[in-house]
Amino acid sequence: MDTAAKEMQLETYFKDNPTLGLGFSGGVDSAYLLYAGLRTGATVKAYYVKTQFQPAFELQDAYRLAADLGTEITVLTHSVLDDPCIVKNSENRCYFCKSAIFGLICKQAASDGFSTVIDGTNASDDVADRPGMAALTQLDVASPLRVCGITKEEVRQLSKAAGLSTWNKPAYACLATRIETGVPITQKLLTRVEVAEDALFQLGYSDFRVRVFHDAARLQFPQAQIEKAVAGRKEIAAAIKPHFSSILLDLEGR
Repeated sequence: MDTAAKEMQLETYFKDNPTLGLGFSGGVDSAYLLYAGLRTGATVKAYYVKTQFQPAFELQDAYRLAADLGTEITVLTHSVLDDPCIVKNSENRCYFCKSAIFGLICKQAASDGFSTVIDGTNASDDVADRPGMAALTQLDVASPLRVCGITKEEVRQLSKAAGLSTWNKPAYACLATRIETGVPITQKLLTRVEVAEDALFQLGYSDFRVRVFHDAARLQFPQAQIEKAVAGRKEIAAAIKPHFSSILLDLEGR
């Protein structure tokens, strides 16, 4: 099935489900879902859950995108660090986190009169490698992009055609993914990662990761930016040193 046919199938999905709650992050996938739903005339209420795992810029991006589409978002707050199953950072941490976040969204959506909740999982996402998918299944959260077979690349193509600013926005996993499995997650560690990544953004880098490796910062850049990073290692060190005493550059890149 070509992209145009999948787009029509998604339109049909919204016509068949005209009242929905949407787990909204402001990223490429959920942004396109919000746009597509509103375009078909569906009533789509977007919910953003603010936790310690999201950097400040993500909420700003979510507000900006919603404003561009002429709609609003509902911001819910949840302290993931109050859950010991999440804090201990086991291999299935995402399951507990996704259960908490979408459990909150489903509860609020039901209170607001929305019986169906959707998320931005697309056809490129590897379900077998995402523990959080089990939580979505248990909560009956639907993934229309995946149902319609729309891949990540197709979401970007459709978003670009629609004029959405998110069409080329880099994928951004939560801050907890920067911490090795089995290492307890603390607010202090999350903050160190966030401010270090913000420093790299300010230096003009993009689509990178600052991963914690035995208390050192292991920097992962896209291959196209590694040469720039090597040349700019002194300014990178100056920006990161206040937060990590040891800095490593992953030459394999992202």
